Amino acid sequence: MSLGKNYRLARILKGLDNYFIVPIDHGFTLGPVSGLAKVHQFIRSLPEKTISAIVAHQGIARAIHPGLIQKDISLILHLSGSTNLSPDPSSKHLVSSVEQAIKLGADGVSIHVNLGANDEYRMLKDFSQISAACHQWGMPLLAMVYARGEKIKNEYDADAIAHSTRLAWELGADIVKVNYTGDVQSFKQVVNAVDIPVIVAGGAKSNADSSILSMIKDAIKAGGKGVAVGRNIFQHSNPSFISQEIAKVISNPYQFAIKEVA
Repeated sequence: MSLGKNYRLARILKGLDNYFIVPIDHGFTLGPVSGLAKVHQFIRSLPEKTISAIVAHQGIARAIHPGLIQKDISLILHLSGSTNLSPDPSSKHLVSSVEQAIKLGADGVSIHVNLGANDEYRMLKDFSQISAACHQWGMPLLAMVYARGEKIKNEYDADAIAHSTRLAWELGADIVKVNYTGDVQSFKQVVNAVDIPVIVAGGAKSNADSSILSMIKDAIKAGGKGVAVGRNIFQHSNPSFISQEIAKVISNPYQFAIKEVA
C-alpha cells in the first residue's frame, strides 16, 4: 500500500479502532429527502471529533467541505449513482472520478456495485478501473457492494453478503460496506471472508434508536470494523445525540448498554 493511501486512511480513521462514516448521497438517488434540505445545518449539528468521514457527490462535497474541515471530518467522494426514476435503479454508473476527488481534497472515494443486477458486468468493469486509478494515485477506496437484482431472493443472505465482501477484496477495495446479515454468527462468516475492514450499512430510518444501536453493537462484536449510517442520523430529531450514541457503541460494544432513546 502506498504512503499516500496509508496517510489518507489514517486521516479517515483518526486513530480510532473502527470507522464511523455518514453517507449523505441519498438526494442523488431519491431526490429531496428529509433531513438534508439544509445540508450545511446538518453538518454543523454533528459533534466534533466523532465522525470519520462524510460520503457525498461532488456538488454537495464542494458546498460542505469547509465545514467538514472545521469539524475534522474527512470527505469521501462518491463516484457512482443512479436514480429511482431509472428503468433499472440497480444499475449504477460512474458520475465522477478519482482525479476529481483529488482536486476536491478528498481523503477517499467510494463506488456502489449491485451483484445480480442486469448489467453487473459493467459495474464490475467500472469497479476495476476505479480500483486501478486509486492504486495509481494512492487514494483509499470504499466499495459499497450489495446483492440486488433479479436473481437475488434475499439481499441479507449471509452467503451472498460474504460473496460481496470477497469480491470487493479481490478487486482491490480498502474498505467494504455491506448489509448486516441479522445475527452475530452469520456476520462473522462475512467478516472472515476477507482481510480488509468490513463496515455495516445503517439502512432505512428505524422507528427506534435501540434497533439501530443493537444492530451496530452486534456487527462490531462479530468483527465488523465500523458503520456507514446515513438516514438514521440525518433524519433523526437530534443528529448530534444519536451520533454520539453510535460512537459509544462502536468504540466499546461490550460495555455499551442498549436502551430506548428515541
